[in-house]
Parts: sequence; structure tokens; C-alpha cells
Amino acid sequence: MSTSMPATAEPGRLRTFASFVRLEHTLFSLPLILAGVFSAPGPALGAWRWLLAAVAAVGARTAGMSLNRLIDRHIDARNPRTRMRELPAGRMKRAEAAALLVASTALYLAACAALGPWYLKVAGVPLAVFALYPYLKRFTPLCHAGVGAALAFSPLAGYAAGHPDLARWQPAAALAVFALLWVAGFDIIYATLDEDFDRASGLHSMVVWLGRANALRVSWALHLLAALALGAAAWWVVGSWAVVVTPWGLATAALYAGTCVLLALEQRLAQDVDLAFFRINVWVGAAVLACVLAARMASGGF
Repeated sequence: MSTSMPATAEPGRLRTFASFVRLEHTLFSLPLILAGVFSAPGPALGAWRWLLAAVAAVGARTAGMSLNRLIDRHIDARNPRTRMRELPAGRMKRAEAAALLVASTALYLAACAALGPWYLKVAGVPLAVFALYPYLKRFTPLCHAGVGAALAFSPLAGYAAGHPDLARWQPAAALAVFALLWVAGFDIIYATLDEDFDRASGLHSMVVWLGRANALRVSWALHLLAALALGAAAWWVVGSWAVVVTPWGLATAALYAGTCVLLALEQRLAQDVDLAFFRINVWVGAAVLACVLAARMASGGF
């Protein structure tokens, strides 16, 4: 019996840690990172640089989520929707979460240092945003922009890792604007789940400030602007009217239209947060990546 207990306990702890950092939410950030890598032409990344970029992405995302959960643990404990999360429910100790934060931050910084001195110099910027945005809901209804800013680093990080010369940065910048607006828009939808609790607790959100109906109109406007930003990114990647009517150019247009349809469906079904946020929304990042890849092929390949 003594030999079987660790074998069953260890997977349980791994599942707890995976749940704590919400590994499934990588579906939002990973496609954006890859879209940033392929947003500009350049030499193929070697296996070592791909590995470093992946390690940096995982480290940064884990550090950001750990910070969020540690900072918000007391709020989560009072909120009926979140009180069963790992820290307030006692399934994970604060020391464990802090250790995960330190380890993931060290992993992120080590990967940035291996990518090059410039990457280490700017590595603190995303960490500062990760540390700031959990506090925003305590002060401003614009807190959704903080979540958007955190995800907006994804295409920029992918671009910087794949293109050390930082040439032809415009598509990656447009993708960052898209990510900012897209994530802020769907975070408003997500905030409707906590409208009553946030209002009673003195927390801020667009939903508390404007009411649900008006907040969802703001979300709609943000997603409309996000669609325009994605269109600008695709155009910068394609680079010429001459290739718009080629097979890959038409594929780019179709995938762009498909992404816009997904955003529209998310807004249409915003009252059903599970369907809009957890089902439809996870496909948006994949559609954006597919659109960028098609645009890259339309412009002459990689």
C-alpha cells in the first residue's frame, strides 16, 4: 500500500497546480504568440530558439496567473463563484503558490536572458503589467483593459523572439491592438457573472459602472475595433493589392471574415457566458493564427 499512495497522490497534486494556473487558457495566448512569430518574413527559427520562446511564454503566463490568484485570494474567498478555487478552498497553500510564482518568474527571466540581452532588459515590462492589473478592479471600471494589455504582449513577444532585428513590426503591433481590444471585450462579458458580488463589494467593472446592457454595448464596440485591427494586421502581412485575388489572398479574406463571424457570435450569445466565453471564444485565437498564416503565404511564404 505504501508504494501506491504516492502514485495516486502525485497526479492529484499536478492536477491542482494545472487548475491553479488554468492551463486550458493557453488556448487564448499561444495562437497569438505564434501569429506574432509569423507576422513578418524571416529565417526559420532554430529548434533552440523555439524552445526558449516556449519556455518564456509558459513562465510568463504561469507567473501572471500566480500573481493574480495570490493578489485576489481574499476576494475569491468571499465570492460564491470563486471560493472553491485552490487558495481559498485550501487545496493549495499560499507558500506553494508563492514558490510557483518565484520558479516561473525565474524560468521566464532565464529564457529571456538566453534569447539575448535586449530581451532581458524588457522582460520586466510584462511582469509589471501582470502585477498591476489584478488591482485595477479595486479602483477603476477600466480594469478590463489591464487584462487586455497582459494578453497584448503575446503577439509582441512572439514577433520579438522570431525577429531580433525588429524589422517590419507593424503587423505585430496591429495584432497587439487586436488582442487588447478582443480580451477587454470578452472580459466585460465574463464580468457579468460577478455583477451582484462586485457591486456589493465595492469592486469596479464596466458592468457595475454602466449596467449590464450598456457594458455589453461597450464590449460590442471593442470587438468591432478589434476586427478592424485584425484587418490592418492581415493587410500589412499581405502587403499588396496584387495578391488579394490569389488563392491564398482569398483564403486570408475568408479566414478574416470567419474571425469576424466568431466575434459577432460571441456578442450575440453574450447572455450565455459559458457558450460565448468558454466555447466560441477559444476558437478566435486559432482563427487569427490561421488568418496570419494564410496572409503570409499570400505574400510569398515564410
